[in-house]
Amino acid sequence: MVTAEEDAQARAVLAKAARENFPVAPRFLPRAWREDLMAVYGFARLVDDIGDGDLAPGGADAALLGVAPDLADDRLAVLDAFEADLRRAFDPAGPPPSHPLLRALIPAVDRSGLGIEPFLGLVEANRQDQKVRRYAGWSDLLAYCELSANPVGRLVLAVTGTSTPERVERSDAICTALQVVEHLQDVAEDLARDRIYLPAEDMERFRVTEADLAAPSANASVRALIAFEADRAQWLLDEGAPLVRSVHGRLRLLLAGFAGGGRAAIGALRDARYDVLSGPPRAGRLRLVRQVAASLRREG
Repeated sequence: MVTAEEDAQARAVLAKAARENFPVAPRFLPRAWREDLMAVYGFARLVDDIGDGDLAPGGADAALLGVAPDLADDRLAVLDAFEADLRRAFDPAGPPPSHPLLRALIPAVDRSGLGIEPFLGLVEANRQDQKVRRYAGWSDLLAYCELSANPVGRLVLAVTGTSTPERVERSDAICTALQVVEHLQDVAEDLARDRIYLPAEDMERFRVTEADLAAPSANASVRALIAFEADRAQWLLDEGAPLVRSVHGRLRLLLAGFAGGGRAAIGALRDARYDVLSGPPRAGRLRLVRQVAASLRREG
């Protein structure tokens, strides 16, 4: 049984959906889809909070996972416990997960026939975040996105029963683009965590140093680098665009929301003249709506 405190913690995690670059589970979707997508989001948000050290203070989440108090701040230990609890959601013969956000996955797993592999990929991405702080090249960053972003799109296709090899490939392109854009928006925040998701080879090409990224505003070299990476993200969105026109009805609108969210975020970067150090450029609701509409027209 979920206690009032556990329910409040779970709601606090799910409330972060409103701050994403894309719609998580809009009301126009069938109720079953919304419930399953929010369960997936709750998992993804919680594992990211563990990896980023953003859990609610007090160690309640770690305690729910069975982590000893003296290890509550050990992110790898908490991730290990989190994975063990996740596996219980896929084992009908054993006890249910201890964490309420993982227990909430069980109906989605049963209803949509979800496999554990995408979830394990997201856990592994957060383990990697504890060990890898810099990325040498674009291919290295893409390999990270294969763990940190692409599983989410694959789960959306699985929840909606529309997964095919071609759709998975297009979804991967969109999800990687969204991850790259998020990294561009959050350069300063990531650096504060001693992480840089800008490929080192690109930083060298544009003569950008880590000291440049620590400045209060972006110089011309940083802006040129961010513009270059934003163009890469735009190319990935274009590669993934056929996914939208491959489906119909409300799912098409949802996927247009993902693609439009990425385009809106890139537009916000452009409007900020690629200065991501003065504050993370975010797209407003009106821009998002316009880009979703443009995505539907573009892919119609």
